[in-house]
Amino acid sequence: MKKILFYTNQFFGGIGAEDKAYQEPFCKEGPVGPGMAINAQLKKAGIAEVVETVICGDNYFAENIQTSLDFVKAAIDRVQPDLVIAGPAFNAGRFGIASCEVCKFVMAEYNIPAITGLYWENPGVEMYKKDCYIVETAKSAAGMAKAVPIVVSLASKLLTGEKLGTPKQEHYYPKGQRVNTFHELDGATRAVNMLLNKLAGKPYETELEISVYEKVTPAAPLKSLAESKIALCTTGGIVPMGNPDHMYAATAKFWKKYDLGDATELEGGKWESVHAGFDPVYANEDPNRVAPYRMLKTLEAEGFIGSVYPYLLTTTGNSTSVADATKFGQEMAQDLLANGVNGAILTST
Repeated sequence: MKKILFYTNQFFGGIGAEDKAYQEPFCKEGPVGPGMAINAQLKKAGIAEVVETVICGDNYFAENIQTSLDFVKAAIDRVQPDLVIAGPAFNAGRFGIASCEVCKFVMAEYNIPAITGLYWENPGVEMYKKDCYIVETAKSAAGMAKAVPIVVSLASKLLTGEKLGTPKQEHYYPKGQRVNTFHELDGATRAVNMLLNKLAGKPYETELEISVYEKVTPAAPLKSLAESKIALCTTGGIVPMGNPDHMYAATAKFWKKYDLGDATELEGGKWESVHAGFDPVYANEDPNRVAPYRMLKTLEAEGFIGSVYPYLLTTTGNSTSVADATKFGQEMAQDLLANGVNGAILTST
């Protein structure tokens, strides 16, 4: 019987929620959490069994990626699995990134097939869909019952060598690979048929999906900066030194508002960046390089800007989901409007 190594986080591993997000990775014999349902179906079919589970806190993995992968490597070397399954992580950003990182590492370093499962809006989909198999799931763990059979079906075919169908047939996100297929009708005829069906209101299926993004109407321009109150916002992860509120290094779940009082700049040594998507050395040396509060206060002193909102609104944009980012933006806007702010500068990295 084939062997499977399973990866999950602190929540699905049954050791706790956010209070255990910094749990260092450790192993448990056999399946844990969702791995139990996956194991039951694969073992019943006589195909494979989950022999060991790696459990790691989401925050620990995000802040110690290489150390976490080294632990996974040791587990693989010991277990010698035929397949690795991580998650499913649904729309959980940190867990999704961790699951994808594990799967990408396994497939690249060991050429062992690896599967995880994510909701389409999880940032891990766009970041890793070319590197591993990511099956389509619901937004939350409420869709676990539907996700498990999809994972099991794909795992079964990968383990037995059965030919895979198209990504749509197997319910995983396309990996960007082009495969030649034969059709009775040529491309021009198929395209015209699709157009006719569309015009007639009949069902049709495109062969080239185009990404569609929400269109946001820009705000009206400010009439006069000299009469405006400007706020500074950043997704560069700038926080007080020591990160007292535990801002996430990636896949942020909250934003913070810090009172700057009479400060005319963000002083090095008092502020730092916890953003895990770039080397923060220069940002920590001078935080104004990411959040240019010094320049705003200079422009205020020169009369170019009417006034500067004496607060920094900050979060980490690294791998943060669209849904969470939209929520942060709406909450920040409510705060700014309530305090008479006319305009805002949002800096990134």
